Amino acid sequence: MTEQNAKMQEILETVAGLMALAARTAPKAKGKDFLEIKVLKGEMLQYLADGMVRYAQQSNKPPFARDGENVRRSEIVLLLSLHEPQPTGLNCGACGFARCSDLKEQKNENGEFTGPVCTWRQLDLGIALGSAVKTASLHNADNRMMYTIGAVARALKLIEGNLVVGIPLSATGKNIFFDR
Repeated sequence: MTEQNAKMQEILETVAGLMALAARTAPKAKGKDFLEIKVLKGEMLQYLADGMVRYAQQSNKPPFARDGENVRRSEIVLLLSLHEPQPTGLNCGACGFARCSDLKEQKNENGEFTGPVCTWRQLDLGIALGSAVKTASLHNADNRMMYTIGAVARALKLIEGNLVVGIPLSATGKNIFFDR
């Protein structure tokens, strides 16, 4: 690794830390925090990228391979998840159930994520993700939210959570996450 690349890596690690801070301090419904946050770098990125390419082949979902190659070319990935989120208790019906207790009785483990999840908790994750990518943007770090990263990171047990999203970071002359 060149001295310039090492410096960029160090800067992106700082940005990832600031993104994690922004996500942690983002507003949450009723003040309850169910976020898990993890930063991946180095060999863990290659492990994740390889897992994404394998998943693409096994599931016949080519975007996972494309996004896996983005992960391979990234310096860092920030993972955000909702870990065992509890319903807010509002009985608002936004999740599709009349009462929060009805939602809690349901459990779907057959997909890339576990659900159903309280809509307000999903919004909490969305606000945290928005705060994180805003922070990356303020520091001119190339980034993109990817559900594909989260699905495979969850399957590989790199982070726990019902719903996981990954944000890869890069600092090159051209944003590798767009115009792919």
